[in-house]
Amino acid sequence: MKLNTGMRCHDICPKMEMEQVFEQVKMLGVSNIQLALGKSIAGYDFGPGHFTPGLGHRISRLLQENGIHVTVLGCVINPANPDEEARKNAVRRFTEHMKYARILGADLIGTETGRMDAEGKFTAATYTEEAYQLFCRTMAAITEAAEDLGVIVGLEGGYNHVLHTPERMRRFLREIASPNVEVIFDPMNLIHPDETDRESQKRILDKAFSWYGDRITVLHVKDVAFEGEKQVFHFVGEGVFDYEPLLRWVKEEKPQIDLLLESCVPERYHGDAAFLQNLYDHLK
Repeated sequence: MKLNTGMRCHDICPKMEMEQVFEQVKMLGVSNIQLALGKSIAGYDFGPGHFTPGLGHRISRLLQENGIHVTVLGCVINPANPDEEARKNAVRRFTEHMKYARILGADLIGTETGRMDAEGKFTAATYTEEAYQLFCRTMAAITEAAEDLGVIVGLEGGYNHVLHTPERMRRFLREIASPNVEVIFDPMNLIHPDETDRESQKRILDKAFSWYGDRITVLHVKDVAFEGEKQVFHFVGEGVFDYEPLLRWVKEEKPQIDLLLESCVPERYHGDAAFLQNLYDHLK
């Protein structure tokens, strides 16, 4: 079986007119993308208050003409931002992007889970119950809007985010209790500098798959290494990540799930996709 391997649109080409952007995606042979409108499409303001169905339908037509599907409509915000006004504006922006998601036929609209800092930097406060509760209040408003609009929100945790462990993600999914919230699973983002060995990686994956594997709908794939405490992303196969447990789960549980390459470039796309396909094909 062929893996559904795509890319982030802004990794394929720089920001330009939408016709040119989608032509570049088609030329590379990518059929499923993560699309961050503001990072990819020039000439338009995608901030709060500028949404129109006409613009959404124009983008949708171009996607269809080029045979491209939006797996994730990216709209990264900081749901744990202690600056209340900035957080409210972020919710407005995310809510408007939900309207684009519905028109574009995107599978989900995605964000990371943020840090308790006005500039998005990591602080120890990010791991606190206070940060978690602030995050939950923000997500409650977003989830209500998602349910009203009939779209899916995808959350991506990370070791230095509010949802920094499988335990935190499981807790949140249970407490939000909404079918309109799913998981964008990036196992590389959950690897802590002290947990880079294969056994530790497998424990993280086993927890995630056991506790909320049914809620994982998209995978982000890259590689990772550490320089001290600094997380450094790499092309697939050039870091410390062990892909076998992840690809085995894909084969056994979700063989048609979309895998979106991150930290990739056009020159690497076909080779990196083939690398993952070869590992997948040789699983026993």
